[in-house]
Amino acid sequence: MLTILYQDDYLVSVDKPAGLLVHRTGLDAGETRFALQLLRDQLGRPVWPAHRLDKGTSGVLLFALDADTARALGLAFEHGEGLRKSYHAVVRGWPADAGRIDHPLKRLPDDMRQPRTEVQAARTDYQTLVHYSLPLPQGHFATTRCALVALEPHTGRRHQLRRHLKHIAHPIVGDATHGKGPLNRALAERLGLQRLWLHASRLRLTHPVTQAPLDIQAPLSSAWDLWRTWTHPAPTA
Repeated sequence: MLTILYQDDYLVSVDKPAGLLVHRTGLDAGETRFALQLLRDQLGRPVWPAHRLDKGTSGVLLFALDADTARALGLAFEHGEGLRKSYHAVVRGWPADAGRIDHPLKRLPDDMRQPRTEVQAARTDYQTLVHYSLPLPQGHFATTRCALVALEPHTGRRHQLRRHLKHIAHPIVGDATHGKGPLNRALAERLGLQRLWLHASRLRLTHPVTQAPLDIQAPLSSAWDLWRTWTHPAPTA
């Protein structure tokens, strides 16, 4: 069963596990389990996804419980009206303490959402929370540096966080598309778990029906405790 984070007469939010698709897609035709179908069967009623998370991303996923609410949510997510999304990720290397990535992104071929301009403005704020140093040689270094970062996208481009972190040379660990395969495999073997280390931890929005403020949170799972073994003191200036 999916863990329900919030539910009322119009909305339901779940904590999506990593590795679960939101809905059926031709890009992953071999999959047989989907959050939409699992939640529909769990509640015994139709549900409409308000947004999407990548298969590898865990965390807050919101659904509508009727078509009218789904349309209202779709407009809110499309225009970013009254929405704030927060994520946590483990990235390669030690980024700056905080920063903004302001880097336009080209629309991906499989992204059919509007607007359909080829290059779209994209902004992400980040803050480095914890430094890790794993006893895994990398190049000329005796250890592998990684960091836990908090992320807040101000736009909703396809794969925005993954592409933005690659842009600043700190790809998300476990990202098979934008990271480095040998390093991802070495880290997965060291940790004993292979996944994309990206989690949708918080969603703040205005309720589309009642207009009440909602703050839905999904805590990091126990799997993230694997990194604490290699916590490293923050580097000095």
